[in-house]
Amino acid sequence: MAPKILFELESKFGSTYGEEEQAAMMRVLRENAPTSGDHCIAFEKAFAEYCGTAHARVVSNGTAALFLALLGAGVGPGDRVLTTPLTWIATAAAGVTLGAEVDFVDIDPETYNMDPARLAEKITPNTKAVLPVHLYGQCCDMDAILGLAQKHGFAVIEDACHAIGAEYRGRKAGSMGAAGCFSFHEQKNMSTLGEGGVITTSDPELFERAALYRSHCTRVYGKSTKYCSLDEAKLPMGKRFWWQDFDDCGYNFRMTDMQAAVGLVQLAKLDALNARRAEVTAQIQEGLAGVPGLKLPKALPENKHVWHLCPMEIDAAEFGMGKDDFVFAMREEHGVRIGTHYIPLHWTTAFQKRGFRRGQFPVADAVAERLVTLPIHPRLTDEGIAHLVSSIKALCRRG
Repeated sequence: MAPKILFELESKFGSTYGEEEQAAMMRVLRENAPTSGDHCIAFEKAFAEYCGTAHARVVSNGTAALFLALLGAGVGPGDRVLTTPLTWIATAAAGVTLGAEVDFVDIDPETYNMDPARLAEKITPNTKAVLPVHLYGQCCDMDAILGLAQKHGFAVIEDACHAIGAEYRGRKAGSMGAAGCFSFHEQKNMSTLGEGGVITTSDPELFERAALYRSHCTRVYGKSTKYCSLDEAKLPMGKRFWWQDFDDCGYNFRMTDMQAAVGLVQLAKLDALNARRAEVTAQIQEGLAGVPGLKLPKALPENKHVWHLCPMEIDAAEFGMGKDDFVFAMREEHGVRIGTHYIPLHWTTAFQKRGFRRGQFPVADAVAERLVTLPIHPRLTDEGIAHLVSSIKALCRRG
């Protein structure tokens, strides 16, 4: 196999950069590369408009977005936060680091997203927030989740880190809950030089709180400020020109203008990049249709799936080998690195220490034993897809 094809399949995920991003970076360099300046403000405005929210605030990464969104929703010690066990640890860690009790809700076996029926069983009077994860690029059943939120009075914080541009019944990911959280990590559908994130919301109080804590809870009076509060305030009594104060002890989760300038270019390309992901996934599904022992991903008709990842389950008895042997054989014999997102969080040491055990969430447990993620990104060519499909078929029923 040609090295170019193997490189495409080795570089499994992420976006793609071009001359437009290079030009944007050079403009910011000529401006001495500030942090959280005019490019960040422009990116926030564009991203909020894209998602259909009143506000957006760029941050250093998706983890910071999750943390600040929960903080903005008032989550703290004694509160209960519910999320899915099948996600990256940042989703659950955001609640843990704020001192909340974190528990998990089992998943739907078809979409791998949080199961609203199981969510209803886990709600208690101290449930402060629920974090549905739009896993792999497909939105959760948000009508059901938001209906429970209205009934029980908890905040819904969307973990949309996989789902930039995804839609549920015509509504953009990140616009339906109290807040949405996005990641621009190098593996995501769009990126801001390897790291970055953003919070979206139409709640002015949540936005104000998250925006303040993003940058040391700084308020600057007497002049506009790019870092912190939503509105410019009047000078305190006796201060003639300028005054800086801190509402609390906050954090430094700011984005740089260099990242934001690239983000503006990436956002303009996003719909086309997502469309290419959909084309790649359709070709993979068509090529693997009818192969015994494979369960291919499902996109619900009410959703616009943006295919951050392309999940596939392997039934060892039908396919001829199990997940671990498949991943090894694809790598060693065909030069294709297959992903294993994610280890369920209740299997990890961090949450085993907190009393969780394997077997507590049987759907997630069973899925995790069989689930792999195939290489998918907009740089993947038809030749690369053909090699991926033929390699998988070559291993079928070999064991």
